[in-house]
Amino acid sequence: MDSTRAGLVRLRQEPPSWTYGDLRIRRYRATDHATVLELHREGLAQVGLRPGDGVYYDHDFFRMEDIYLRNDGEFIVGELDGAIVAMGGLRRADLVPGGSARAFGGYAPGAPSLDAVEMVRLRVRPRVQRRGFGAAVVRALEHRAAELGYRVLRADTTELQGPALELYRTFGWKETRREVIGGIVNIYLEKRLR
Repeated sequence: MDSTRAGLVRLRQEPPSWTYGDLRIRRYRATDHATVLELHREGLAQVGLRPGDGVYYDHDFFRMEDIYLRNDGEFIVGELDGAIVAMGGLRRADLVPGGSARAFGGYAPGAPSLDAVEMVRLRVRPRVQRRGFGAAVVRALEHRAAELGYRVLRADTTELQGPALELYRTFGWKETRREVIGGIVNIYLEKRLR
């Protein structure tokens, strides 16, 4: 879909930035760390989840540059009136958190070619939800994944996160499987880019 038709306007190629109404979307910076981590935890708490519950973890927030920005990925934040209110990232799907290493931030590199990327950490502050900001972040990340040369987008969410599941489906993502982790139903989705 044409990004201008959807209200998302690309301002700059590198580092990438967009606008969506009053929302300014830009690449993550190290100075955003505390706010992004807090937004992540706020989003989980909103649906009764927390890091370390068997489904969610947050060690990647302490290695943003290594996992996202210097490894064929992306992490963006959305600002409204100078405050971060939305975020999301792209992480190579072949960087698989392995076994007990998952709890400690260990990742195993995969294939050298870019095939699949995960859309992760999609969050919008509760006070500004239902304004299209999540959709703008998803659209920006989908465009970015295609620019980076990925063929497939993957994501997961839980049954508890109905609005996120609805958002992915609106953008044409298809459910591929379900898995119960720590008593929570995790739903895996996928979208082909080419």
